Amino acid sequence: MLRLLNLELQKLLLNKTSKILIFISFVLPFFVILLSSLKINVFGFFTLELGELGIFNFPIIWHLTTFFASQFKFFFAIVVVSMIGNEYSNKTIKQNLIDGLSKIEFILSKFYTIVFFSLVSTIIIGFISFCIGLYYSSYNEASIIFSEIEFLFAYLLKLIGFFSLCLFLGMLVKRSAFALAFLFILFITEWIVFGLISWQSDVALAGTIQDFFPLKSMYNLIDQPFQRIAMTKFPDKGELIYDYAVHWYELAIVIGWTAVFVFLSYRLLKNRDL
Repeated sequence: MLRLLNLELQKLLLNKTSKILIFISFVLPFFVILLSSLKINVFGFFTLELGELGIFNFPIIWHLTTFFASQFKFFFAIVVVSMIGNEYSNKTIKQNLIDGLSKIEFILSKFYTIVFFSLVSTIIIGFISFCIGLYYSSYNEASIIFSEIEFLFAYLLKLIGFFSLCLFLGMLVKRSAFALAFLFILFITEWIVFGLISWQSDVALAGTIQDFFPLKSMYNLIDQPFQRIAMTKFPDKGELIYDYAVHWYELAIVIGWTAVFVFLSYRLLKNRDL
């Protein structure tokens, strides 16, 4: 595994564009810190500081930061599809296979890289969340601090699943721009199918089916935290209550899609005439 990972990291670090995008991918999560120090002047009467509103208390901080950090995943998605596009355009894929790398090892090298960068990103956002929480949180009990830390695992799995989808699309079309376009088409398609099912049947059934779609299932791992924050500020508002927890079946769906995308990537490479 380390040999394949090292091989792929060498390729990425030799590419200037990839290095810049990887750097941006790792730097952007630190902007969550700016969110914690943001001060809003309300019509000149008083200054509202987000950090003093309690939204960075433990354990909600794990939910909040992982949700915002996951919005930055598109930068590394470009790196993933470029990994494949560059292999075909530079014909290095054929050279790797000639040099003795098997097709399964080629796909695994890409997947190991995805897992590696996803893990590094998770460690970074976990460290940032922990530091912000220690500074702002009103709670310092270990049982509270480390409760809901499963949001970090959901964040890790969300990245791995999304980048595995990008790997498959890169293998499918062999061009970075086309792969990203297919990603957008998939997003639109999921909502079109949802609309058609809602029209022919009912919204509840359509929502249940949509939860099994690739992009929607990945989004479901970390739901938006705004409604939860509102719940803490207005506990008497029953209509604000919603289920924001990380559920095992949501994790299972994304793990299933990840396995499917990696397998399909291998099948494409295995059956393709290089």
